[in-house]
Amino acid sequence: MIGWALLRHGSVIGGVCFRGSTDDALTAEGWQQMWDSVQGQPRWDRIVSSPLQRCASFARELAKRSAIPYTLDARLREIHFGAWEGRTTANVHAATPDALQRFWTDPTTFTPPEAESLLAFQTRVLACWQRLQQSHEGQRLLIVTHGGVIRVLLCHLLEHPLARLQEFPVAHGALLRLPIANPPGAHDAPIL
Repeated sequence: MIGWALLRHGSVIGGVCFRGSTDDALTAEGWQQMWDSVQGQPRWDRIVSSPLQRCASFARELAKRSAIPYTLDARLREIHFGAWEGRTTANVHAATPDALQRFWTDPTTFTPPEAESLLAFQTRVLACWQRLQQSHEGQRLLIVTHGGVIRVLLCHLLEHPLARLQEFPVAHGALLRLPIANPPGAHDAPIL
């Protein structure tokens, strides 16, 4: 088994809101959350990151300090929330309480206006996951990404219903180690 890890970005400038494709930077606390998570971890062979700056800036700095290669993969971006981008849940609830409730209840059948559907997001993330397994077999890989991406991968790996992806708590700066069996494609439970 080759150990891979998923690292969620830390806290972001602008606070908690529907932040999918909005490209906000990390706070000082966010940087510290990520450094704390990777401290003392075994050396990775490569880092692959979402291109959004809340992931990419940390991935670039970690790669530089560790003298290991890193690449950006757009398929690791967070889901795009469309008209809800940058808005808080309180703001969305005040404007459209029924829509927000439908989204929380079954995100696989309700998509916010102008947003990426959860099923399209899942397809994008799993295509990336399969490609990474094929191209980095035998390597120790750190994937720096977003809460939604990590939850989709956990649903896939644990055969958990996609509509219930919010059941997985993934804090800012959380590091999840994933044992990946060879050959690629085997389903092992993550170490949370």
